[in-house]
Amino acid sequence: MYVRDYSWAAGGFYPVKSSEVDRMISHFTEGSVPGLEEVDKLVGAVAPHAGWVYSGPTAGKVFGALRDYSKPKLAVCFGAVHIMGVHRATILAKGEWRTPLGNIPIDKSAAEEIMDVLGDQVEESTGSHEEEHSLEVIMPFLKKCFPDIEAVPIMVPPDLKASSIGTLIGAKLADREDVIIVGSSDMTHYGPRFGFTPAGTGSEAVKWVKEVNDRGLIDIVLEMRAEDVVKEASQNKSACGAGAIAATTSACKEMGAKKGYLVEYTTSYDVRPTDGAETFVGYAGIVFG
Repeated sequence: MYVRDYSWAAGGFYPVKSSEVDRMISHFTEGSVPGLEEVDKLVGAVAPHAGWVYSGPTAGKVFGALRDYSKPKLAVCFGAVHIMGVHRATILAKGEWRTPLGNIPIDKSAAEEIMDVLGDQVEESTGSHEEEHSLEVIMPFLKKCFPDIEAVPIMVPPDLKASSIGTLIGAKLADREDVIIVGSSDMTHYGPRFGFTPAGTGSEAVKWVKEVNDRGLIDIVLEMRAEDVVKEASQNKSACGAGAIAATTSACKEMGAKKGYLVEYTTSYDVRPTDGAETFVGYAGIVFG
């Protein structure tokens, strides 16, 4: 049986030891998330996937909200694509995903249904997932908050097919009450290291990323305009996982979500100012209900 291990990002992005992973996620997800008083149920979310010292608290608010407002048995997880050679959606269709907190079984039946509905828009792959960190970094949150969850991991490239992929999957799963959709993406990667400095450097650059560049994409997602996500992110370099965001947004819309809720937005500079304001990354946590 195929098992996707946690050897790529563990020890760098997050701890290897199960006790430390459990402690950190418990801290990140403690307490209730404000601003969701009007929500009866959440059907999905977008969470960041950077090192936990930076994005862990934001991811924790996302998964804490999902824990409090949903009761899933299945999570369809849309990941960003950071590696070369992935030109269409790739799915893990069987086996297990190992985390330091235990394995998450892949729902083979659901994966087969998704492959049937997507046709040639998706291919089954294990190798591409093994070198991609975007889902690995959030899978321990999923296991901690939903110990008996099963998953279908799918990497979604940032192209114009992304929103239609989400639409097809969401429509297929719309009659199920026990499914959540989880997308994985960080926001603007800013600074010389990333070759992106349109607002210079320093505090003014941080302000521009927060109030203009990331805000433009966040507003599109909150309004659930899935078809505009990839174009906006491509034009403004405001997300590394635009395909995952678009697919998540459209799937959640098909499953009955009316709007998105921003549970937290921050940047790596806000979290660790000692790193300087020259190079930094934005993190948004958004839930859909």
